[in-house]
Amino acid sequence: MPEEPALITLGCRLNIYESEVMRRHLAQAELRDIVVINSCAVTGQAEKQTRQAIRKARRARPSACVVVTGCAAQIHPQAYAAMPEVDHVLGNDVKMDLATWQNLRERRVHISALAQEALPPMPLVQGFEGMTRAFVQVQNGCDHRCSFCLVPKGRGASRSVPLESLIAQGALLCDQGYPEITLTGVDICAYGKDLSGSPTLGGMIRALLKAVPSLKRLRLSSLNPAAIDEDLWALAGEELRLMPHWHLSVQSGDDKILRRMARRHKRDDVIKLCQRARALRPDMVFGADLIAGFAGETDQMHAQTMALVKEAGLTWLHVFPFSARAGTAAARMGGQVENAVRKARAQDLRNLSTRAVKLHLEQLIGQELAVHVEQPYLGRAPSFAEVLFDSPQKVGDVVQARGYERKGIQMKATVL
Repeated sequence: MPEEPALITLGCRLNIYESEVMRRHLAQAELRDIVVINSCAVTGQAEKQTRQAIRKARRARPSACVVVTGCAAQIHPQAYAAMPEVDHVLGNDVKMDLATWQNLRERRVHISALAQEALPPMPLVQGFEGMTRAFVQVQNGCDHRCSFCLVPKGRGASRSVPLESLIAQGALLCDQGYPEITLTGVDICAYGKDLSGSPTLGGMIRALLKAVPSLKRLRLSSLNPAAIDEDLWALAGEELRLMPHWHLSVQSGDDKILRRMARRHKRDDVIKLCQRARALRPDMVFGADLIAGFAGETDQMHAQTMALVKEAGLTWLHVFPFSARAGTAAARMGGQVENAVRKARAQDLRNLSTRAVKLHLEQLIGQELAVHVEQPYLGRAPSFAEVLFDSPQKVGDVVQARGYERKGIQMKATVL
């Protein structure tokens, strides 16, 4: 009997959402002995992991149809088509079309020009396999051209999902028992610019929360520090269902490097943003994406980024050693930093993040927290801190607990 379909998802939360759409398409197309690798191209390491996943999938299931899709496939289709383990290569837009999977055998490589119009309504996702937190795509693509980034080539222009589709998807997920939803996309702060009336991200969130009162907790994926709208600022101080955890696309703490990256903010903008958010909501906690060892970065510039983490009070750091991606402006810049130095600077930032997480957890000791149970003995606080329970809890519930001791980078808590 043919084996069941398998989906291997690499990279961002948007890929997680899209994999669930494809899972439904595979079922409707009655495809069984198939492995789909939904790839990432954000760094050279991400593409390396994609190639490793392809080879592993072929070894594990030698008779299966192996399909590669996602950003790496969209950007470098012929490179993946040339791999002997690969049967089909699909682009990012065509993978979301049921007809692609119904007619899979017709093309070995199927890459289309990325659409420019607003995103059509997606099939409603019933749930996320093995997960207690749901993801909803609100936007795709990016109109900016950061000098290090290939994502616009993999995702196209910024396109938004109409509000009525978001409300329908959010309501369905809440009906399925998900207490927490994360809104995801490539550049979610650009939400609405391509829609009639140009609604803002904050305005959309307010409408979503009003239309879906059963939605208990809402999180946001990465935010552009230069593009947080006033509607979102108002929500930050008013809406308790919006979790006090913002993840910022910071990238560097040095203004010269930020200019070389073609970013639209400065280091002081990040500090002021964090100050403003904490004034509205004192329990706000921040994460940040940071690139270590960007072209031209000196020891002093690296020190500026380290200092920004402390000055802005950043906690959850997602650190990337700079990866010179062929086809980007950054790959052609002078002053490329040696690989060993990039890795050492990345480790500096990760060590700093560990210290910041420990400090945050110690500040939570004695506080009563509403914790989302992800595993019987593990949950997430509103700040995204991991919480260890003394006794097993029902997965998917939100329980009240009091932290009493830090254990590494987790908080031990008693359920009240």
